[in-house]
Amino acid sequence: MYARGLGGVNVPALRSHNAALVLDLLRTAGETGISRLELAERTGLTPQAVSKITARLRSEGLAAEAGHRASTGGKPRTVLRLVPSAGYAVGVHLDRDELTTLLTDLAGTVVALRRRPLGLGEGAGPVLDAVTGEVRALLAAGPAGIANPGAAGEPSVVGEHPVTGEPGTAGEYSDVPDVPDVPDVPDAPDVPDAPDVPDVPDAPDVVPGSVLGVGVAMPGPLDHRAGMPGRVTGFPSWDGYPVRDELARRLGLPVVLDKDTNAAALGLALRPAAPGSFAYVHLGTGLGAGLVLGGAPLRGDRTGAGELGHQTVQLDGPPCACGGRGCLEVLCLAAVARGELVEAARILGAGAANLVRLLDIDQVLLGGRVVLDAPEVFADGVREVLAGLRLPTPVEVAAAPRAVAVGAAWLVLAPIFGQ
Repeated sequence: MYARGLGGVNVPALRSHNAALVLDLLRTAGETGISRLELAERTGLTPQAVSKITARLRSEGLAAEAGHRASTGGKPRTVLRLVPSAGYAVGVHLDRDELTTLLTDLAGTVVALRRRPLGLGEGAGPVLDAVTGEVRALLAAGPAGIANPGAAGEPSVVGEHPVTGEPGTAGEYSDVPDVPDVPDVPDAPDVPDAPDVPDVPDAPDVVPGSVLGVGVAMPGPLDHRAGMPGRVTGFPSWDGYPVRDELARRLGLPVVLDKDTNAAALGLALRPAAPGSFAYVHLGTGLGAGLVLGGAPLRGDRTGAGELGHQTVQLDGPPCACGGRGCLEVLCLAAVARGELVEAARILGAGAANLVRLLDIDQVLLGGRVVLDAPEVFADGVREVLAGLRLPTPVEVAAAPRAVAVGAAWLVLAPIFGQ
C-alpha cells in the first residue's frame, strides 16, 4: 500500500482520489468543459489543490484547455476538458453464440469494433484462442480502427455513441486526434493535509495513447474477484477456469472479468444524469439483471446478485438448465421461441415487478438482442404489468446495441474516474 504522511494521512492515495474526482467531472462535462473554480466548488477542494491537480493532468495529456467562459467579474475563466484520446480500453462481450470486441477511448466512445459468431460450448481453450485473436486484430488496426472484418458480409463499423448506439461517421467517432502538446505549467502549492479517505480501487497508469487493459463480460455465475466463471448455465465445463489470468498472460495486458449484466449496468450507471438506483434487465441468449444501488453496481460477495433469470416463478414449471424448475428464463425464452413476444414481455414484467418490490429502484432499463428486436412490445408489456400492480417505476429501453461490450470496457476505465 502507499506510505503515510506525517499526520497519518495517506497522501499519495488522497492525491489519487482527488485527481479521480477532478477527472470524473471533466468526463461528465464533455466537450463544453469546466472551469477550475467550478471544479473547486464541486469537489470541495481548495483552488490551489485544483490548480496543482489540473496542471499535472495537463502535463500528462489527460486534460486540455477548451476555451474561455465569461465570469461574473474579472477576466474570463479558462475551461478545461478531458482528452479522450489519452487512453483506450478493450471491451469483450463473450456471449453464448457470439463474440464482440471493441475499443473505446477514455470517454467511453467506441472507435473500433469487431464481431463474429462463436459458440461458448466449444470449450475454454478454443474460445480464448478466438478472443485472443480478435483482441490482437482490433489493436493492430489502431485507435482509428475503421476496418471491421467481423462476420462475412457485415459492413464496417466506424464508431458509435456509447449510450444511444447511433452509428457515427469516420470523422465523428473513429478519427482519434493526437494528444496536443501541453505547455509547461508552474507547480502549485502542495495539497494540504486532509482526513483519511476510503481506499479506492487501483486504477491503471495512463500513458498518452496507451491501451489500459481489457474488460471481459460473460454469462454467470462467476467470481469477479478471482476472475473465473462458475457453472455457466448450459456450459458447466467453464467452472473454475482462470479466464482472467489466462487472457492476461496471452495478451500482456491487465484483464478484468465480470458478469455481462454487471458490465452493462456499470456503463449505464456512468451516463450523465443516470438514476441512482435501477435494474438493467437483459434478455438475449439468456435472462439476467444488473443492479445499481447508490450509483454503484451491486455484485454481492460471490457475484451472485442479479440472477433474475433463475428466479422460480412456477413451482411445477419446466426444468431449467440451472437445475431448477419454472425459472423466469426458461419460461420467457420458451415464449420467445414460440413467437409469443407479448407473453414473453408479460413474463419479463413479472420479474421486473419482483425487483421493484424488493429493491424500490428508480427505473427499469430493458436491453439485450431480443428486446432490441421488438423494443416497444417489451417496454409496453413490462409497463402494463407494473401499472397493474400499482408500481409507478418508469420503464425504458437502453437503446445501445452493445451495452455489454461497452460496459466491459468501463470495467477498465471506471477506476480512473474513482468509480
